[in-house]
Formats: sequence, structure tokens, C-alpha cells
Amino acid sequence: MPLEKILITVKTYPTLSRSHGELVCTAGLREDGRWIRIYPVPFRLLDYQNRYKKFDWIEGSFRRNTRDQRPESFRPNDASQIRAVDHMGTENSWAERRAFVLGRASVYDHMQHLVDLAHRNELSLAVFRPTRVLDFRWEETGREWDPERVEEIRSLADQGDLFGTENWRETLRFVDKLPYKFFYEFADQEGRRSKLQVLDWEAGQLYWNCLRNAEGDEELALQKVRQKYFDVFRETDLHFFLGTTLLYHRWAANPWLIIGVFPAPGLAPAVQSSLF
Repeated sequence: MPLEKILITVKTYPTLSRSHGELVCTAGLREDGRWIRIYPVPFRLLDYQNRYKKFDWIEGSFRRNTRDQRPESFRPNDASQIRAVDHMGTENSWAERRAFVLGRASVYDHMQHLVDLAHRNELSLAVFRPTRVLDFRWEETGREWDPERVEEIRSLADQGDLFGTENWRETLRFVDKLPYKFFYEFADQEGRRSKLQVLDWEAGQLYWNCLRNAEGDEELALQKVRQKYFDVFRETDLHFFLGTTLLYHRWAANPWLIIGVFPAPGLAPAVQSSLF
């Protein structure tokens, strides 16, 4: 199949899959601005030079994921052949990123419109611009992965059934489970308030980095994460990359999650808006 070039804009924090081991959901924009969700990808099994970063251009061949009815969902024909070929930088106040992401992809500012599109199975990935960011919070969750799921994955590893990777036993070390869930609270153009979970890889990694710097003080680490995601990002022209989950896509009251953030330098909506 022909190669496609994708600008990666989303990488979620790793989860454990009974079928595929440790996985990262990635998504990005094709050269014409159309969204694509790439799943499953055993990200930490890719060759080091191909562990692509956000805003890397990658090349690979993909086919529709027949187990996922969401319109943007594709799977790699061969995950090991995905190649990072270029990177889009932040020069000139993110000029190139802004022009591509905000110029080629549709940008939404009404939450109910997105909910309706998801329920009609017309959209499951989107760029959203909150009119006002109200808060950034967290909730404590389980601190360990489900032991039954871990055992199932280890059993698959023993059978050599995980993507046919013979060296899986040597690399079977799971990423640490985040002990907290992060949430943004925000209002849209109509004044509708929403609270959506943040699944961005960078939020999770920031927590672990802050925890190390805080010598294990979780409250201090959490406040540092909030300082960046609320205090700093609120002063930017902040956009969210939103995605739905397969389970709740077509029926939940609000099936959307924040799977990435786009804190473009510029005047914040909260400063621009006189609605509140």
C-alpha cells in the first residue's frame, strides 16, 4: 500500500491492552488536514530512532481499522515500518504549527455541536478552542495496573503472540501507572461548561518529573502540573485536541476527552472574551 505522511499531534499516556500489551494511542493530521487515529501501535517496541515525538512527520502505510467504527480510525500495516522523517518546530511563535493545525483542520468552539457529530458517527477527533479555561483539577485513582490484565499480557508474551515479537520477554517492563486523573474545566462559546479528562502523554510525564524534583512530595508535584497546565497555558491561545473513546463514542452524554493540548503563543481567549 502507498505510504502516507502524517503530522503527529497526539500521544496519549500508555495503557495496557489484553490483546496488544502496552499501547499508546496516537493521532495526527494528513497533509491535507484530515485527521487519522493510528491504533494499535506498540510504541515502546519501535526502534529507538522511530519513537516519534509530537509534531514529528512520520511515514507509514495504514488501513481502516475494521474493529473500530469511528471514521478516523486506522491501523498500521506494519508498525515496525513507521518512520519519523521530519519535525515541525516552534520558531516564530509557532508560526508553522499554527498555520498548519489551525489553518487546515476545522476548529470548533461549541461543545454540543461536537457531541452531535460524534453521536452521528461523523467525527471522533477534533481541534477545540475553549472560550474560557476555568480550572485544572485532579482525582486520585488506582496506583497499580490491574493484576489480571498484567497476567494476561505476560501469558501472551510467553506464547510469543504480541505482534510476533520474539524479544518481548526482554522488554516486558510496563510504564508506571499514573495515580491521578487530570481534568480541565472550561466554557465554550455558548457559555456551556464542561469537565473533560486530560489523557495527554506530556501531562503524565510532567507529573513524574515534578515528583522527582519534589523528592516524592505528591501535592507539590500536582501543584507544579497545575501551574503549567492552568497558569501558564491559560495565557496562551490554548486549543485542545479532542477525541472520543470507542466504548462511549455514539451514546455518552459527552463522549469527548482531551487527548492533547495546543498552547500556541498569543492572546488568551480569557483575555479576548468579554462574555464572562
